[in-house]
Amino acid sequence: MKIVVDAMGGDYAPQSIVAGVVEAVRELGVNVVLVGIKDQVEEELRKFDYPRKKIEIIHAPEVVGMDEPATVSIRKKRESSISVGMKLLKEPDYDAFISAGNTGAVVASASFNLGMIPGVERAAIGLVIPTLKKFAFLMDVGANTEPKPEHLFHSAQMAQVYVREVLGVPNPSVGLLNIGEEAGKGSGFEKETHKLMTEQLSHFLGNIEPNEIFSGKTDCIICDGFVGNVVIKVSEGLMEAAGTLLKREIKKSPMAMLGAFIIKSNLQHIKKYADYSEYGGAPLLGVNGLVMISHGRSSPKAIKNAIKATMREVEHKIIESMRKVISGQ
Repeated sequence: MKIVVDAMGGDYAPQSIVAGVVEAVRELGVNVVLVGIKDQVEEELRKFDYPRKKIEIIHAPEVVGMDEPATVSIRKKRESSISVGMKLLKEPDYDAFISAGNTGAVVASASFNLGMIPGVERAAIGLVIPTLKKFAFLMDVGANTEPKPEHLFHSAQMAQVYVREVLGVPNPSVGLLNIGEEAGKGSGFEKETHKLMTEQLSHFLGNIEPNEIFSGKTDCIICDGFVGNVVIKVSEGLMEAAGTLLKREIKKSPMAMLGAFIIKSNLQHIKKYADYSEYGGAPLLGVNGLVMISHGRSSPKAIKNAIKATMREVEHKIIESMRKVISGQ
């Protein structure tokens, strides 16, 4: 197995990326190809002791900035770490690509260079989120902001494959994110999507309201990319604000500080449970290859876990499973 990693993607690249790759190589024994500006990557690697044969460097002289248009990776910067890394997936020696870089550029490059799984028109990004029961798979969180009902139907099919094959949930249930539980809620788009899923999707439980996202009511939650992206960013902001408020209130009282000390391990468990770095990254599903998108602020731990999650995708051959499901086999 050989995983390609964008060494220049993310706010803390290449430092965090290289450190995370080294951790993965040490702990997981995986072979990694780092794509990026060779001199910078080599400088970071010199800081670590690792099995040299496990990490290869492929030079890519250009970098797509986090604020650049999505199409830059396919129109102007064809020698960027994203473009070079994505093209490697077309060769049989490479199994998957991971990037914490510009999400739009990764989606555009993957769609252009890899093409789509037959029957799928638009790619979607899925994300494992914590819930009161265990976790749920939210999709789409940013790839397709103006989908058709058929696009969400395919997202639901692919989400079920991912949750079943990679996360180990048999017969995963699906909910359509909407403003109410009733089938008649929402615009014409939501109603048509609900009808399509009711008629053709197994284990479809109907609409799920926003206040139920973290309840664990369904294993998969389907929505368009605009709504999904808003959900995750509001959730991140809320968690950060809640943490800040909690610390502020605890510091006001010696008794509260004592209580916090007593339940410190419990608080750390909650923090770990909600920490995005524990889940690694967000798979880009629908393209004809394994692509994982990591958070732009990914730590070395997040990169290591993204590699770990990607290895599970490779082992379970999810692209083959998705092809069969989409084609109706």
